[in-house]
Amino acid sequence: MSRLNLFAPDVRENPYPFYAELRRNSPVCQVDPHGLWAVSRYDDIQAALKNPQVFSSAGMRAATEPPHLGRHNPLSDSPILADPPRHTQLRNLINRSFTAATVSSMEPHMRSTAAGLVDELVRRRRAEFISEFACRAQIRALVRLMGLDPSLEKQFVRWTVDMVSVGTTSPEDHARLDEVRRTIDEMETFMQELLASRRQRMGSDLVSELLRTRVNDVVLTDKDVIAFLLLMLVAGLETTETLLTHMVLILSQRPEWMDRLRAEPALIPRFIEEVLRFEPPVHVTMRLTLAETELGGVRLPAHAMVALLLGSGLRDETRFQDADRFDPARPAQGSLAFGHGAHYCLGALMARTQARIVMEELLRRCRRIELRTERLEWNSALNTRCPRALPIEVLAA
Repeated sequence: MSRLNLFAPDVRENPYPFYAELRRNSPVCQVDPHGLWAVSRYDDIQAALKNPQVFSSAGMRAATEPPHLGRHNPLSDSPILADPPRHTQLRNLINRSFTAATVSSMEPHMRSTAAGLVDELVRRRRAEFISEFACRAQIRALVRLMGLDPSLEKQFVRWTVDMVSVGTTSPEDHARLDEVRRTIDEMETFMQELLASRRQRMGSDLVSELLRTRVNDVVLTDKDVIAFLLLMLVAGLETTETLLTHMVLILSQRPEWMDRLRAEPALIPRFIEEVLRFEPPVHVTMRLTLAETELGGVRLPAHAMVALLLGSGLRDETRFQDADRFDPARPAQGSLAFGHGAHYCLGALMARTQARIVMEELLRRCRRIELRTERLEWNSALNTRCPRALPIEVLAA
């Protein structure tokens, strides 16, 4: 049996039958690209996420700082790529600044943005949802969160596209690599100037809060703050944009849920949770084994690159009854969509809040959402799975 290639076109189009085959016959095995060790069952994935002493988050550095990049990537200093105790220290400091109250204070802005975008969508009727709605909704929230000028939105989107492409850019694509390096230089310069400006005049924005936070006389360094802001920009935009996209795609495929949710808005959070399970924004998260270990009855060597297939774990039939059926009414269960354990996603609450507000505004103005393409093309990133474009038409309520 040949190795499964996670980048193969048929796998990208519909990975779930391939994931099911792995769970049945090879729950821990090597796959392409690069002979990664793929872990496909829920319990094994959860066990690895709960054991950073063996399964190190340093494994994800290969995606943010490959050798052919030829320079340091400040995103590699973010807490998502750190192990305890360093991760614990960073998380404690950041949690003091980026709180549930912070997200709650953003809700009026997020709602006014979503309402305006929905109104525009209804007027136009047709749109490419990802670039014209999902990306704009989230980038505006992030710019507001950081207390920045809205004119920076297009620049931030360009930076995010370049940063996401780091792990998938070929070593032979010298022109693209030069573009990415220039983007990193621009981002570092911008962030350094931003921190200097905030120190002269502190505000109530996230950047100011990160700079003033102190726990037991420990503060975040400039490098720490810049890395976290870049993580919010890159991962926060990509993950939430993908969640919103899958949410709307599922509504177009299951129009009965537009009526059901409009009649029972209290079901919206459960609908979002089922979207996160059924089509998670993050399909793969990487780890590096620090020592030889056993997982799922298979011996893994030290220094092995391990791909934890979150998209597979969330369709594991031993964990979720009738796992391939989209069912928001299913009993609430633990979800791996935003990770697990120490590295549970810092932006999970903000992503869920954005999704809920967008859903409420769509239901307010839209009767139906219809897909306007016969076949979707999917992105080629390892960690996320999202259509490259989502052309839709909306019918007003």
